[in-house]
Amino acid sequence: MQNFIIEPSKQIEIREKYDVVVVGGGIAGVAAAVAAARNGAQTCLLEKEYALGGLATLGLVTAYLPLCDGMGNIVSSGLAEELLLLSVRDGSAKVPKCWRTGGSVEERKKQRYFLEYNAASYMLELENFVKAAGVKLFYDCRLVGVHMQNNSVAAVITESKSGREAIACHAAVDAGGDADLCFLAGENTVSLNTNSASGWYYTNGSEGVRLHKLYKPFDPCGRTLPPGTQRGYRGDSLNEVNAHIAESRQMIREHLKKICEEKPDSVFFPFMIPTFPGFRMTRRLKGQLCIDAEDRREYPDSIGLIANWRKPGPVYSIPLRALRGKCRNLFAAGRCISAQKNGWDMTRVIPACSVTGEAAGTAASMCRHGLDWNYQDLQNFLMKQQVKINFSQIGD
Repeated sequence: MQNFIIEPSKQIEIREKYDVVVVGGGIAGVAAAVAAARNGAQTCLLEKEYALGGLATLGLVTAYLPLCDGMGNIVSSGLAEELLLLSVRDGSAKVPKCWRTGGSVEERKKQRYFLEYNAASYMLELENFVKAAGVKLFYDCRLVGVHMQNNSVAAVITESKSGREAIACHAAVDAGGDADLCFLAGENTVSLNTNSASGWYYTNGSEGVRLHKLYKPFDPCGRTLPPGTQRGYRGDSLNEVNAHIAESRQMIREHLKKICEEKPDSVFFPFMIPTFPGFRMTRRLKGQLCIDAEDRREYPDSIGLIANWRKPGPVYSIPLRALRGKCRNLFAAGRCISAQKNGWDMTRVIPACSVTGEAAGTAASMCRHGLDWNYQDLQNFLMKQQVKINFSQIGD
């Protein structure tokens, strides 16, 4: 028997037409969809899961990392700050006192603009947030193909309960985290196999609700496997994804057994476990420019600023070229933008996802009027949206 089958060709119905299609409903996708819709584009957001937020909610990585430079200045603004405030709208956590109105720079130097939030509340808030912006949200909708015309994305092909369908668009944003849309569109991509197992989870019991942050050693730059790590995982392979989830779940089982043995008089039971794989760096775009955190230059086509979340001081300019490849109307956002080494480590977290998502969505919205616009046009829109794009704006 031959080891392949031939699928019969068929017409794929164009279900709907939108100005902008955003693939992936994590933080980057939410920012991209809302930015596009607020700029007047008819926008839809495709998400394969049944909730928004991705790793930040379904993955239980509930840390909204710093928006500031550690020197008392806000660096990432616009939707980045709006989404932070949305994460604590339920009152389960509060913005640090020094970062509220009236806080001084000296106070802010001592405490970064960082907080942790409740994942379940954030899922609900994010859903209302995108719907309030006028975004059409499609859950249980998986990207499976792209239809290209004149080096542009003309339609994305999806699979859902309704079968195989196409959605036509003027522009598209890849915010899926694994650069699937970029890959299917024929962009150059880079994939890593150095992801280690991780599993943040909650327990409840006699000591109340507790969050446990489990992860195996990893290289922040994604280049190698640390000593003692048995294997790494790819995020663009069915078998690899399942193996990663299996090891991560086993970590949770073993940790739960350990804490129960250490405190036999206490009661612990799993309260919430991640339903989303905890990959850090999988596949990303190899775009017009690949940024690295060792490069501290200010780019002329900057679309936003991010801070170094690991240490105070460094600030990075993100160029539009890191969001673009060969396709004229396709933009990457979040952890799949064109970044390498520790640059990838800086751009995979929530503030950077918000910044690149807002820029990608805004750029995509401009494409409905044609593709002949330049980065200065985009920068003007972003600055009107309170986004800081130049180092000189830090401290304003």
